Amino acid sequence: MDDKVTLALNAGSSSIKFGLFRSGSLERLASGSVSSIGTAACALRVRMEEREEKRDLGKQDYESLFGIIASAILDRVDAGRIAACSHRVVHGGERFEAPALVDSDVLENLENLVALAPLHQPNNIAGIRAMISALPGIPQIACFDTAFHRGHPPTADIFAIPRWMTAEGIRRYGFHGLSYEYIATRLKQSWPGLARGRVVVAHLGSGASVCALKGGRSIESSMGFTALDGVPMSTRTGQIDPGVIFHLVRNGHDVAEIERQFYKESGLLGISGISGDIRDLLASPEPDARLAVDYFCHRVAREIAAMAVGAGGLDGIVFTAGVGENQPAIRRLICEQLDFLGVELDPEFNTAGAEFINSSSSQAKVLTLPTDEELMLALHAQKFII
Repeated sequence: MDDKVTLALNAGSSSIKFGLFRSGSLERLASGSVSSIGTAACALRVRMEEREEKRDLGKQDYESLFGIIASAILDRVDAGRIAACSHRVVHGGERFEAPALVDSDVLENLENLVALAPLHQPNNIAGIRAMISALPGIPQIACFDTAFHRGHPPTADIFAIPRWMTAEGIRRYGFHGLSYEYIATRLKQSWPGLARGRVVVAHLGSGASVCALKGGRSIESSMGFTALDGVPMSTRTGQIDPGVIFHLVRNGHDVAEIERQFYKESGLLGISGISGDIRDLLASPEPDARLAVDYFCHRVAREIAAMAVGAGGLDGIVFTAGVGENQPAIRRLICEQLDFLGVELDPEFNTAGAEFINSSSSQAKVLTLPTDEELMLALHAQKFII
């Protein structure tokens, strides 16, 4: 087992991350990513044994990239050492409450959920199929972002709709579960007292959501039936009155076009008309850029306060993912709106990106913690190969 490795593949909507972990100890042997997918700046980065290599790929279709990743891995590790390949899958629907060994039946079920996660699910499935082809006979494990949120109280998951709709699976599922599970695990390991309490985690990246943890378990999440709901994101609307869709349809707009615009042309990009990247907006002097930032921070603060209701109080806040980890201005603008909950940042700690960024007088702890979805993928694969 010491010589075996697990490949973790995390296919997002605009990037692919991957890692190689020693089976058993979960020592990270290599990590890599493909960024700027769909543009001429698309590049592959692989870091192994303190060496990082970059390869410019140019504009590629998503499916081709998995073959490139597989080749990069097999250039560095003999196929016979790979014990399993573990995949992030965004939507597990009602069926999948835990990781699953992929077979034809599982793949068919995942295909049926594409409409509920159109930015992610096709990429997740493409990665699974590519690795089945590149690594024949090696177990492929599907790990679901929705699974960590199973077990919510019914009031957190149902919609106020006719019961026959609920019976057909129309309910809140929650996403970013692998990230939240990692943060819950990290809190339990490093700050067990806080982990036993009421913590709200803000996963803020190009996709964004907020989750309430109580005793390390997910109690409530801002995302709903799809990954479109909740706080505004880079190009996704976040929460919106469903009556807007009825209005647009009645006025001649095509449903597929509305869906595309809500997923790909809304959010920070839609408000600003400039960019969906928070870094661009913070650097811009344009009033609409500032409006987009202010709207984002207001909605995240509002959601954190709502999650405190679900958790029954607030002992801590954790900021994670690209924006949450790396943008002190965004953390400040959010936390300034939560002073009524006793939240107060230390400006120097926040600017420096320390682990704890709250002031000594803050009633709630505030942390910045990097997430590690690839490690959670490797961890979940263990029970299938040991």
